[in-house]
Amino acid sequence: MSTTVQSAPARAQEPGPARRGLAYLAVTGLAWGTTGAAAELVYRAGDLGPAAVSFWRNLGGLALLLAFTAFRPVPARARRRLRDRAPLLVGVGLAMAVFQTAYFAAVDATGVAVATLLTLGSGPVLTALGGRLLLGERLGRGGALAVAGALTGLGVLVVGNGTGIVAPAGAALSLLSAAGYAAVTLLGRSTGRRGDGEHPVTLTMWSFGIGAAALLVPALLEGPLPGADEALPVFAVLAYLAAFTTALAYPLYFAGAARVRATTAAVMMLLEPVTAALLAVAFLGEPLTVATAAGSLVLLGSIAALAAAESRAT
Repeated sequence: MSTTVQSAPARAQEPGPARRGLAYLAVTGLAWGTTGAAAELVYRAGDLGPAAVSFWRNLGGLALLLAFTAFRPVPARARRRLRDRAPLLVGVGLAMAVFQTAYFAAVDATGVAVATLLTLGSGPVLTALGGRLLLGERLGRGGALAVAGALTGLGVLVVGNGTGIVAPAGAALSLLSAAGYAAVTLLGRSTGRRGDGEHPVTLTMWSFGIGAAALLVPALLEGPLPGADEALPVFAVLAYLAAFTTALAYPLYFAGAARVRATTAAVMMLLEPVTAALLAVAFLGEPLTVATAAGSLVLLGSIAALAAAESRAT
């Protein structure tokens, strides 16, 4: 991985940059697909709430990445431009806090499968609109088909399941999480459009640090520690969240998002809800309805269509 995220024109001349981006995003999607199931295990083992889970995830990921970069000096140029980057970094960190906390709350309200499908299914629509309005990105035929597929899958999921499975509060929290996710995607993508863009690890560390700071007070009010009898299993799952789904997955996500269009990055992350739905049904005892299965298949089809279109365009 290079020391800076290259600008879009420079990457366009490299062999297969979009394919590498798609590979990074695929690994991220599969890793993130386990996040909801891990959060559900925390809820079942102890009494931590969504803000506390999100706080520990951000703080743990930050600590691991700081350890990873402890022996790497920060270039003087990076220190000089920190003031110029501050609004972007704060924006990504706050959006990350909203995205994660609202998602964990949605999991608690309506279950892993539905919360993840709603969050990551509506994310591409919001991201596509933001990419078009804020970054001037064209959707293209593949992007338009993928967004249409996402909307269709969401319609099947919500209308087919009804309120008995899709709790209104959980749906609202999922949409809030999707808005935070779209903001993270667009802000992360904007760094890749500049020749002096942030390194994915640097961007991720700042995001975690700002996110943890923003979540400290809510976590304290909610109760930041499990009971003594629950501490071992709870912190074991939190360690997994911090290491695999955070410290590993987020740098890969930012690296991948800088190499493809914002809409492509968001739709590739539909791997997450499909993975989450399978885990929820297989291991958490959540019901597999016809609507959930059909919606998952439509979402997965939109991933394949968009990935093929992005690869052909490179």
